[in-house]
Amino acid sequence: MAQPLPTRVGGFGGVEGLIAYLRAERITHVVDATHPFAAQMSANAVAACGRAGVALAAFERAPWQPGPGDRWTRVADLGAAVAALPDAPARVFLAIGRQNLDVFAARPGHFYLLRLVDEPQAPLPLPDCAAVIARGPFSVEQDTDLLRQHRIDLIVAKNSGGRGAEAKLAAARALGLPVVMIDRPAVPDRLVLGHVDEVMRWLGH
Repeated sequence: MAQPLPTRVGGFGGVEGLIAYLRAERITHVVDATHPFAAQMSANAVAACGRAGVALAAFERAPWQPGPGDRWTRVADLGAAVAALPDAPARVFLAIGRQNLDVFAARPGHFYLLRLVDEPQAPLPLPDCAAVIARGPFSVEQDTDLLRQHRIDLIVAKNSGGRGAEAKLAAARALGLPVVMIDRPAVPDRLVLGHVDEVMRWLGH
């Protein structure tokens, strides 16, 4: 019976730790399938693979692109997203996950709707907010109902791409709502593949 492949859970201890792991396990190819906003992890992979002489490819879903009827304001990072919020009080669907919510505490005059996978274990850092606990993917109809129910004026989202979280953008388009879209962080140059079959061919399968 074939032995199961070893599994690595957790971090490697930065670039040096990843280099040590690659050499100890005699790794020949690395597929970086981390989240598009996990820029530090991806940068570590580029540096470690370069120094260890290991082939690296990123498996990355394509970013979303605005289409007809979309009202996007594209910003470079979370700070720029905060700055892009209107001065007048607004009802904001903050579709960025549970991390970095404290950045938006600088604009306490808005109501923030959050959608989280798990119940928060600590008080949320926003003075006027509500959390919906739900796990996607969501349909356009579900997200349209969500936006209407909470009388949302504006959406803030990270451009993670993929179909699982795209429904909110179609719902915003249908309702004529503006979207503040946070661009992906910069990552050092690397080979980027967008489909599993491309990855398998690169691996030689």
